[in-house]
Amino acid sequence: MSLSVVIVGGLHADARRATVARLLADVPGAVVLHHDLSTAATGTVLRTVRDAGGVRSAGRAPLIDDCACCALRADLVPELRRLEDEGTTRLAIVELWDSVEPKAMTEVVVAGGLTVTAVITAVDPALLLPCLGNGDDLADVGLAAAATDRRTVADTFARQLEYAPVLAVVDSPEADDEDRELLAQLHPTARRIPVPGGHPGDPAGSGDPRSPGDPVALREPASAAGTADASARAYASGTSPRPSELAAAALAGFDVESAAAAQHPACALLPAEADAHGVATLVWHRNRPFHPERLYAALEDLTCAAARSRGRFWLADKPDVLLHWDAAGGALCVESAGPWLAALPDAAWELVPPIRRAAAALDWHPEHGDCCQHLVFTSPGLDRDGLERLLESCLLTDAEYAGGRDAWKRLPPAFDTLLEV
Repeated sequence: MSLSVVIVGGLHADARRATVARLLADVPGAVVLHHDLSTAATGTVLRTVRDAGGVRSAGRAPLIDDCACCALRADLVPELRRLEDEGTTRLAIVELWDSVEPKAMTEVVVAGGLTVTAVITAVDPALLLPCLGNGDDLADVGLAAAATDRRTVADTFARQLEYAPVLAVVDSPEADDEDRELLAQLHPTARRIPVPGGHPGDPAGSGDPRSPGDPVALREPASAAGTADASARAYASGTSPRPSELAAAALAGFDVESAAAAQHPACALLPAEADAHGVATLVWHRNRPFHPERLYAALEDLTCAAARSRGRFWLADKPDVLLHWDAAGGALCVESAGPWLAALPDAAWELVPPIRRAAAALDWHPEHGDCCQHLVFTSPGLDRDGLERLLESCLLTDAEYAGGRDAWKRLPPAFDTLLEV
C-alpha cells in the first residue's frame, strides 16, 4: 500500500487536535505521528504513533545540537519509512508541535523520498487577531524549538497560515464575521474547510481520540491492523462511502516547489484589495524607489499600521536589490531577496524559475523592469488614507527621482544596520 503523508500544523492546538481527530475518523487505516517538543528540556523529544484505537507506539529521540526541531527532522523520515514498510497504513498524519512550521517539515519529508499529499493549517478564527498581534518571543511563552530560536508568536503563526493551501477552520462560538473576514483576506487563495471544534484543556498531542464528544467517538474505531487494512482497501476500491471534504483534501496532492515559490518575496501570491466586515486590505504598488532615511523614520508607524503586512520593496540607495517586507505583531523583518531581474544580465535569465519570470512580467515597467513597491497591508480598522499618505511621503521626490541612479546610490544608507550589510 502506498503511503500518503499529510502535514497538519498550527499554533491553535485545540483546532489542530480537532482536525487530526476528524482525519482519523474519516480515513480508515490512518495513523498520527506526533513529536512533543515540550520535553526538550530533558534532552529528548517524545514521539507517539497512534491510530483510531489509541497509541500504537511511543519513544524518545535525542536532541541534536540542543535543537528539538533538529531531532524531529532526524527522526521523522525513518518513522514514516517504517510505517510505509509495514504496509498497513494508507495515510500518515504528521501532527506538528505548536511552533513547528510546515514548510521546513514538508521539505524534509519530500527530500526523504516520501509523498506529501496535503499541508493543512488548523485555525480557530477567534484566535487570529490575538496571534497576529502577539509580538512575544516563542521562548517567552515556552514554545521555542531551540535555544537559538528567536522567532515570535506572530511571525510564526503568519508563516504557518500562509504556507498551507488548505485551512481547517474550526467552528468557534467566539468567532464573528470580522474574524472570518480577516482569515479570508489574509489567505484568499486557501481552501477553507469547516471542522467541528476542539477541546480546551487537552494537552497537545496527548488527547484520547475516543474521548466523549470527540468526532472519532461517532464512528467505530479500527482496533486491529487487519480491520484497518480491509477498510482502506474498501475505501480505495470505491465500496466505502465517499470521503469527507477534509479527507479528500488530505489526499488531493501537493506540489512542494510551487508552495515554496508562492512564499518567495519575488513571486509571492499576495492578497488583493478588499474591504468588508470592518477588515480591509490595501495593495500599494508604485514604480518609484523609497528614500532610505524617510522610509526608515516611518518604519514604526508602518509596522503598527496593520495586523499583517508583507511584500517587496525598492530602496533608492540599493536600486538593484529586491527587499522583502514581512511584518506581524508590531515587529518587522526586512531582508535582501537577491537582485531584481532587471539587474541581471540576459544570460542569467535562463537560470531563473519560470514562475519568477512570469511574476516579474506582471509588474514590468519599460524603464525600471520589475523594480517596484508592492506592499500589502491587512487589518481590521485599517486607516487606508493615512497609510497611503505615509507611504507616498517616503518615496523619492520628483527632484530626487530626476537625479538618476548614480545620485540615488549616494543617499545615506539608513538600512545597512537593519540588513546587516
